[in-house]
Amino acid sequence: MTQPYELTLDPYVDAVLAMKAFDVTVLDVRGLASFADAFIICSGRSHRQVSAIAEFIEHRLKKQGIKPLGVEGLREGHWVLMDYGDVVIHVFYEPIRTFYDLEGLWSDAKRIQPSELKCLK
Repeated sequence: MTQPYELTLDPYVDAVLAMKAFDVTVLDVRGLASFADAFIICSGRSHRQVSAIAEFIEHRLKKQGIKPLGVEGLREGHWVLMDYGDVVIHVFYEPIRTFYDLEGLWSDAKRIQPSELKCLK
């Protein structure tokens, strides 16, 4: 019997939390989206902080051998989209996050509390 596919989010969530991103939400979008298994959504309090959070995440994950397929929006700092294949990280400037409301758009997705993940235990 094969084991069900496990979604490994610990390195991603650990990188997001290490840079003090706030309002971190993890959505399991398996079965709802064909392009990713999870979204990690977080916010920064300024455009500069959003860019700094994204740069830190990218650097920290690269040190672990995890490289993004693509990163968009880094220079502007409004909404940085970091595509890691199965995991997509969205780093928002808070007013932009409220406007686009990804959590509302993906309301059918299972929410995973960051505190449930191994990286925080």
